[in-house]
Amino acid sequence: MAHIIVVGNEKGGAGKSTVSMHVATALSRMGHSVGVLDLDLRQKTFGRFIQNRRKTLEGVGLDLPTPDYRDLPDVDRSALKPGENPYDRRLSMAVAGLEPDADFIVIDCPGSHTRLSQVAHSLADTLITPLNDSFVDFDLLAHVDPDSGKITRPSVYSEMVWNARQLRAQAGLKPIDWVVVRNRLGAQMMHNKKKMGDALDSLSTRIGFRVAPGFNERVIFRELFPRGLTLLDLRDVGVRGQMNISNVAARQELRDLMKALNLPGVEVRI
Repeated sequence: MAHIIVVGNEKGGAGKSTVSMHVATALSRMGHSVGVLDLDLRQKTFGRFIQNRRKTLEGVGLDLPTPDYRDLPDVDRSALKPGENPYDRRLSMAVAGLEPDADFIVIDCPGSHTRLSQVAHSLADTLITPLNDSFVDFDLLAHVDPDSGKITRPSVYSEMVWNARQLRAQAGLKPIDWVVVRNRLGAQMMHNKKKMGDALDSLSTRIGFRVAPGFNERVIFRELFPRGLTLLDLRDVGVRGQMNISNVAARQELRDLMKALNLPGVEVRI
């Protein structure tokens, strides 16, 4: 069976699509067969990324490894069982369509609570939750007492992940490997960074996730999206001038993330 990677949280602007695009493309470039689903049915950021990629590669005459993106299939509501949710059926059909040929399936979730996102979390072998390095985003995982700084209770998102874990356990599936990715780590504000690190370490043992390094805020990510490219494609398509220090650092960040994910059968060679 394909290993399912779900990239999700319930807050926009945390870098979910950036992480999804780079993880899926990195796996493709390492020789793995990768299927992709985008559950933000309105925005479809990943779908637009793939369209941009195909157009760019056709324009430069290159055939670079590209994930197999699929839209969720439509479903005949008359074929649904009594009480069956049509979104459940659509997601199930999409995963079943990708699974025979895929080593990995990457599912990019929307930045809000939806039925599709909820069900996808229960399918996750690996769950990646990007998080901006801020206590505003930390609230996604847990609530903190403003005076003592102590964690008072998990958030609704953490509770959703817990419920997904319970469903997998009841179905006899292996536990979710939950990885919280710290994005936009700045060199400045070291005191805040340390407080965030301490809070995440404390919470990780309490609700069961690992912490991995993510991406700093870099212009290159926004510049590459309209061309459907990632950091790994720059040399192939021809970079104007030399790879600058920021681009080299961003590539190393991706390498570190892929190693930290510790996906089955993946030898990081990027």
